[in-house]
Amino acid sequence: MNEYRPGGFQELPVVVKNLLIINVLVFLLTQALGARGIDLDNYLALHYWQSPKFKWWQLVTHMFMHGNWGHIFFNMFALWMFGRILENMWGPKRFLIFYLVCGVGAALCHLGVLTFEFTRFWDAYVQYQQNPTFNAFAAFLKHYVPNYNPSALNGWDPQSSVYEIGRYYRENMLNEATVGASGAIFGLLFAFGYLFPNTMLYVYFAIPVKAKWFVAIYALVELYSGIENSAGDNIAHFAHLGGMLFAFIMLRLWRKKIRNQFY
Repeated sequence: MNEYRPGGFQELPVVVKNLLIINVLVFLLTQALGARGIDLDNYLALHYWQSPKFKWWQLVTHMFMHGNWGHIFFNMFALWMFGRILENMWGPKRFLIFYLVCGVGAALCHLGVLTFEFTRFWDAYVQYQQNPTFNAFAAFLKHYVPNYNPSALNGWDPQSSVYEIGRYYRENMLNEATVGASGAIFGLLFAFGYLFPNTMLYVYFAIPVKAKWFVAIYALVELYSGIENSAGDNIAHFAHLGGMLFAFIMLRLWRKKIRNQFY
């Protein structure tokens, strides 16, 4: 994996440069069309596989969509920071394959977690339908509806509560969109920590941390945040972990292939 050297080190290698351009252009297009009432998220962002808005190409296109300026800035900064080093080492073809595999793998992991969560939600909904009491409704909202409005308990009655839960599932959960290159970026971060474990990274440009510990701590924080699933947390933590997982798999497969070439 250390064989690519033509042209020496490039600060902005071809794949990283084009990924930066595409992401920024798509973001600007999304903003421009959004101001005219056209929401590209409905077509290009990742939706749950049972949603009527889900399309297979969203496994890829969601990587080029971002929610706001801060979101795209930090993702693109990390792409440049870690991606240029990896592309200079691997070459454009291998780097692009790695980037896309991590992004798609992150999406698949995210969909897997959503399947688990939605199945649990639906099972609880079916159980509630069999016993639609006020206390059961309050407990359901607390456990399965992030940031629920306590006013939803006002004027409660069995029929309307069942309808409202079903509407929440259809309108909010099924149509929720996931955007961002973060899964692929976390794959690059893992690869950097894996290949350059003792390189110093400076958190907030001031605190020195070895890459291997930075990656390990970040992964643990993502795992904790994903399990905790705090109300109002709209970050796809398991997608980030999925990017890291697929990065690890790719790196192990490549290392095994290179090692076997010497036998």
